[in-house]
Amino acid sequence: MEDTFKIPQLLLRYALGITFLTPVSDRLGILGPAGTGNIEWGNWQNFIDYTSTLMPIFDRPMVNIMGIVATVAELSIGVFLILGFKTKWSAIGASLLTFTFIVFMTFSVGIQKPINYGVFTASAASLLLSFIPNYKWSLDNLFNREK
Repeated sequence: MEDTFKIPQLLLRYALGITFLTPVSDRLGILGPAGTGNIEWGNWQNFIDYTSTLMPIFDRPMVNIMGIVATVAELSIGVFLILGFKTKWSAIGASLLTFTFIVFMTFSVGIQKPINYGVFTASAASLLLSFIPNYKWSLDNLFNREK
């Protein structure tokens, strides 16, 4: 049976990986300063300020921890998806992380923000990616061949 998911899974992995790495680059100031171009935060402080609005139930030190956890998770997931390493688990993690974003965004700023930012799409696409049986052109595929 022919694997018809070769190119779609590759494109989906790359699209999701970039979707996770871009906001990390933004909050670390790699993409430029706040207020220029399409920069959302431009620095860590602006990101944490925004995160505080999404998590009003937490105090500032906890928001900082949550921001670090989210950033490490997004960075890891983005890199793993692009490389195709632990793809199924990275995709499941991506879906759960974005679902968490949906919940916090919806309750704090309304349903329109996660819709505008494509968070529903990223969550569903990540879940779909986790069900693809074989990740061609991935480290997973390379390591499985060596066994």
